[in-house]
Amino acid sequence: MANSKSAIKRIQINERNRMRNKTYKSAVRTLMKKYFQAVEVYSSNPNEEQKKAVATTMSAAYSKIDKAVKRGVFHKNNGARKKARLAKALKNAEAQSA
Repeated sequence: MANSKSAIKRIQINERNRMRNKTYKSAVRTLMKKYFQAVEVYSSNPNEEQKKAVATTMSAAYSKIDKAVKRGVFHKNNGARKKARLAKALKNAEAQSA
């Protein structure tokens, strides 16, 4: 257990930051899952409406990933890797439908 005032304060700050990071990570995971579902629907039935749905979910996921990187929740390379994974999924879906 913490013995000094500063150690107690660090524990409180770390807990606050952990909760903030947790919300960002959870939101990113949720948006990525929604995106992968939209890509799956698009690959099974490619049309303009599905492509717009994929684009909007991709935009939301990219935005949340960028914000998480900006706030230090994810490392820059981790954010880039997540975005590359999203782009690769769409590229593979378009290649299959073509």
